[in-house]
Amino acid sequence: MSPRRNRPKAAGESGRSAGDDSAGRYGGWQSTESWQGEEWSVRHVAGASAQGKTYRCPGCDQLIPSGVPHVVAWPEHSGVDDRRHWHKACWNAKDRRTTRVQRSRSAPRF
Repeated sequence: MSPRRNRPKAAGESGRSAGDDSAGRYGGWQSTESWQGEEWSVRHVAGASAQGKTYRCPGCDQLIPSGVPHVVAWPEHSGVDDRRHWHKACWNAKDRRTTRVQRSRSAPRF
């Protein structure tokens, strides 16, 4: 058995840039997409990194349960306060959805 390598790999060996390291830490990869005339940062989050957390999807207004893989998106010019957690299917269908979510009167407002 060979000994464990304790030194980090050089940037060229791993195939990832320094900007990708923070995205990898959360179990996903990050990209940039254009939507509604703005550039959006989109990070795909693995379910394992979302353990113990529940989010509300702005696309369908349903809860994203703990441990479910999903997408985090925010406008590039904004800060972390504008991040929104989406189901992957809802993010992919964002152009086909209406802008107004219809809720019942007794539904909680989050």
